[in-house]
Amino acid sequence: MLKVVVMVSGGGTNLQAVIDGVKNGTITNTEIVGVISNNKNAYALKRAEENGIPNVCVSPKDFATREEFNDKLLEAVDAYSPDLVVLAGFLVVIPPAMIEKYRNRMINIHPSLIPSFCGKGFYGLKVHEAALARGVKVVGATVHFVDEGTDTGPIILQKAVDVQQGDTPEILQRRVMEQAEWIIMPKAIDLIANGRVKVEGNRTIISQE
Repeated sequence: MLKVVVMVSGGGTNLQAVIDGVKNGTITNTEIVGVISNNKNAYALKRAEENGIPNVCVSPKDFATREEFNDKLLEAVDAYSPDLVVLAGFLVVIPPAMIEKYRNRMINIHPSLIPSFCGKGFYGLKVHEAALARGVKVVGATVHFVDEGTDTGPIILQKAVDVQQGDTPEILQRRVMEQAEWIIMPKAIDLIANGRVKVEGNRTIISQE
């Protein structure tokens, strides 16, 4: 059984997709053992509560230094002894010690087809604003392992979504969530839970069932 910790900063729609996936059997062999947020008002914590999932808030505002916060964040993750850490809209820089400890065991969802519209400064609506400003016709989402760079780790899954005439960043964001993020995040976790993802260099090999 794959033990998963989900880390969130806001509404937790990707968390909900993972919870639903575990419940409906889209994600097999997996248990969500904890939810961690850096924001005590995150609706994601309420989602965890409602589904009986242990949850905790570790906020940088509660600590004098970034180092202290980083230590406490890693402590909070370690307390759940996870096999996999899932970043589902977690808007805090991950401490290097945590990346090292959970190498190839920490995944992130990004709302673009990496390497487009990713890296420093590209998050949330900013990604969709940039895509529309550039006039691209296809956008999408990517699930990747986390490494020391921003959105640079080995890619696990990607899914494309068409841009439509009249899209606003908000409309496009919603479509990318519904047609890509909420599909490939659960799928990636299921693949990992069933031992089907292998990392070789900076790419992944996904074995057939």
